[in-house]
Amino acid sequence: MKLKRKDVLGLQDLSAEEINLILDTAEPMKEILAREIKKVPTLRGRSVITLFYEPSTRTRTSFELAAKYLSADTASISVAASSVQKGESLRDTAKTIEVMGADVIIIRHSVSGAPHFLARTVNARVINAGDGAHEHPTQALLDMFTIKEKKGRFAGLKVAILGDITHSRVARSNIWGLTKLGAEVRVVGPPTLMPPFIQDLGVKVFYRCEEGLEDVDVINVLRIQLERQQKGLFPSIREYTRLFGLDEKKLRYAKPDVLVLHPGPVNRGIEISPEVQDGPHAAINEQVTNGVAVRMALLYLLMSGGEVNEIAS
Repeated sequence: MKLKRKDVLGLQDLSAEEINLILDTAEPMKEILAREIKKVPTLRGRSVITLFYEPSTRTRTSFELAAKYLSADTASISVAASSVQKGESLRDTAKTIEVMGADVIIIRHSVSGAPHFLARTVNARVINAGDGAHEHPTQALLDMFTIKEKKGRFAGLKVAILGDITHSRVARSNIWGLTKLGAEVRVVGPPTLMPPFIQDLGVKVFYRCEEGLEDVDVINVLRIQLERQQKGLFPSIREYTRLFGLDEKKLRYAKPDVLVLHPGPVNRGIEISPEVQDGPHAAINEQVTNGVAVRMALLYLLMSGGEVNEIAS
């Protein structure tokens, strides 16, 4: 099977077969990362541009490294130092990048739907690196890859997504992906941070950690997005941490071998305690490594059209 699509804009649009293909392809990509020389000639002569309208460390860097490990040429556009500051539109910026020979444009934007608009505008392939509060497909894919590594399956797993569901594009992408692969997904958080009709996505909704975390296999802790918050959504950071911050006491509600994930960056001591973040259940640093492997897999599948067993040659 090949990934027969021009763009990757969200997991809502991907089939279970396509998601499994990406996860399977990420396995040999991770083997490349373990080599002393992390380089294969697979995408030599191809060009990848990162276009980020919002700050990023992990996503942007891992995409750039992923492209370089596959021997693609890369360029990074800092919006703060680009013609966007002179009033250039997204369409004109993208068209300028495309006529320079870009094969793939990786975009992060504060407006939901911006990658979809871009995909309709340019012939280059487009990957969504996060759009508003809509989706963050590659983060969900790396979360799922980490779950697959640690648990070996999705069917029958109970996965709790804990925290600010309303503002989280990570939560939405994880919900789409995990439910398609057979996991039971729970969303846990205060009512003020729970979007209306979220249950229509096939999840179970809980407003108390004692109930939502009971007997779960995986807890994906979301960052409190202070930059997106409006006043009054919860009384205080201290109160939120007391009720919904994942600490060792709340961790006991889950299964003894529970896996703890976090998309980063972590507000240490707010949504997750240092003891849990640095403890044996957490795989937060492994998620970062897996993010490079998953993004390598996506670039390979979108651009090469080859078979998985040809990757490491």
